[in-house]
Parts: sequence; C-alpha cells; structure tokens
Amino acid sequence: MGTFTDCPGDGYSMLPEDLPYWLALWRTPGIGPGQFRLITDHYPTLQFFFEESAHRLRELGFTPEQLAWIQGFRAGRESRLLEGVDRDLEWLEADPQHHILTWADDDYPPLLREIQGSPPLLFVRGQLSSLLLPQIAVVGSRHCSRQGKHLAQDFGRCFSNHGLVTTSGLALGIDAAAHRGALQGAAGTLAVLAHGLDEIYPHRNRALGEQVVQQGALVSEFPVGVAPRAEFFPRRNRIISGLSLGVLVVEAAIKSGSLITAHQAVDQGREVFAIPGSINDPLAKGCHALIRNGARLVETAQQIVEELMPLLGFMQQSALPLRAEIATPKPYPQDSAEAKVLAALEYDPTPIDQLVGLTGLSVADISTSLVMLELDGAVQQQQGGYSRV
Repeated sequence: MGTFTDCPGDGYSMLPEDLPYWLALWRTPGIGPGQFRLITDHYPTLQFFFEESAHRLRELGFTPEQLAWIQGFRAGRESRLLEGVDRDLEWLEADPQHHILTWADDDYPPLLREIQGSPPLLFVRGQLSSLLLPQIAVVGSRHCSRQGKHLAQDFGRCFSNHGLVTTSGLALGIDAAAHRGALQGAAGTLAVLAHGLDEIYPHRNRALGEQVVQQGALVSEFPVGVAPRAEFFPRRNRIISGLSLGVLVVEAAIKSGSLITAHQAVDQGREVFAIPGSINDPLAKGCHALIRNGARLVETAQQIVEELMPLLGFMQQSALPLRAEIATPKPYPQDSAEAKVLAALEYDPTPIDQLVGLTGLSVADISTSLVMLELDGAVQQQQGGYSRV
C-alpha cells in the first residue's frame, strides 16, 4: 500500500450516509484494519475515497482486484459488494437491538480502540451500553473438566455481581460456563464471535447466545453472512482481550487458543491471570506456563477484583450510571460487613481507622468491604476517607 500524504482532508468525520461506504470498504478483499485506518485518517469521508480516480488508487498501491471492487461499487455494478452491503443494512434495520459501530462512534469501546489492529467496524446484537462497562475476559479449554466448568461459572457470577462484565467467546466448555455464571449476576456478559451475527455458532450454544443478547451483547467484526473459519478465531481473540482490563485463563493445554488470547493480552498491555491445577493434569499445563512467564496466580475471583481496582479509573466512574440501567444492586444482608460499613458511613469522608471503632470490624474486613461497596457504586473514596455516594 502506498502513502497518503497527498490525499485530501485532514481527518475523518462520520456521516450517516457514509455507513454504506464503510461497509463496502470492510468487505473489499485484502483491506485490513491498518489500511482502513490510513484511509479514514486521510479522507474527510469514505465517499470521497470511493470517488478517487483509478490512477490515484493504483498509485496508492491498491491491487487490480481491489480497484475493480471499489470502482464497481461506485458504479453500481459490483453485485457481490452491493448485495453484501444491502444485507448488512437490512440486518441493522431489522431489530432495534442490532447495531453497527465504527471508530468514529462515541459508543465504540475506548479500550478496544487503543489496540493495534482494532476493527474499524463492530456488529453488535444486544445491549449497546454493555460495551462501555469495565470487562474481564474469561477463557479456557473447550474440553474442560467438571471442576473447570464450576470455577468458570463461579468466577463469572462473582465478577458480574461486582460490576465487571464477563467477556468470552461463546465456545463450548469454559467460555459457555463463564457466560452462564455472569448471567446470574448484575453486570451481564459479552460474547465475541468469529462470524456474522445472523447466526450463532456453535449451534449447541444458540439458546445461551439468545440469553446473552438479553443481558449483554453478541459482538463481531465480521459482516452479515460470513461463516466461521479457523483463521478467524485468533482475530476474535484479540477483540476479547482488547475489550477487557484483564484476561483470566481457567484451564488450558500447552497448545491452546486460550494461550493465544493471553499472549495477545500481554501485547495489548492487559493483565493476565491464571488458575493453577495439578501438575499431572494436561489442562493445567497451559496455566502453569503462563504463571511461570509472569501471569498472576489466582485462587479466587476476589483476588482479581482487588487487583483490577487501580486499573478501573475513569472507566469505573463512567460505568456506574450505566450499571444502574442493567440492574439495581441487591441489599446487603443485615449482618454482613458491607452493611455494617455502609451504615457507619455518611456523606462526609470517614477514615478507615474511625470505621474500625464504629463497626468493630478489622482493618482487613473493612478494606475488603469498601472494595465491594465501591465497585457496586455505593461508596466513593475521597481525601480523608470514604463516603456514601
């Protein structure tokens, strides 16, 4: 691909009528995120790009096949591209839960936008607000153990109850268990798919996928009608890790797609966590390899929640109003540490040592309760201590 230094325009502004051109360019063979970003960075709209002369497009390095697709779409004679874009737009209009996001949209997930190779378009089916909530990815083996399923489900439920969306790939095994656990909590779950959203694969998880739509969202970079292929799954995995603050690997063999997700997470600057197992268990060897290479060994979901607290930052603050739309926090049991701490707090900051005297709890119990209450949006940290929100 050639350089774009002489191209018109100094930035991109998305117009509603420009969406068909985004869809057409994304469906053009050989156009990846890197080329797409070069184009949108140097043309004020994609309609301007599609109006370029054939000579200029050849100078920029487009192949004869790509040139035929681009010019054919502009002239209305490239039936494959025209029909594909029509299918995408018809899918978008068919249901209010269908969405197509571009880099230029405010609803495009900010963490995903930051990674190298982020997809220029996201097809979303479900609750769009879920994409802006803090997320933790949970991945693992399709052929997992019964204990692995229980762990994934328990961790997913705990994350969800503490305001973290559980993100995974809707595969059999660990993925499905994590989704099911998260659906039992407040924040819900996201499933990233390696195909168009007009279908749900694997077929055995169709019912689960429909539940995800109601309490989260299905997400894909692939247009309508694109079938799953082996080479698409690593692309899906980079989105799973790119959306998330961190990645938890529950069970994984040495040669596992879950390890690819973990390595992509490291490249993206994300935290990686792994659950250890027996040294004789093949499904633990991948987790042990990750731990040897620097992943955090974890035994409880609480350890991950506490580890991610410093990373939440602005995401946590912006997510709290959205979380209220998903579910109202459940009241704390009267004899719980959270209830005692909340009862002792007022709207002026209270230091932790004062809370010790007010509640009779230890510093460790108070600190843990404050983490839970802050994730639930019930308290906030201020200079001088904590206060009610």
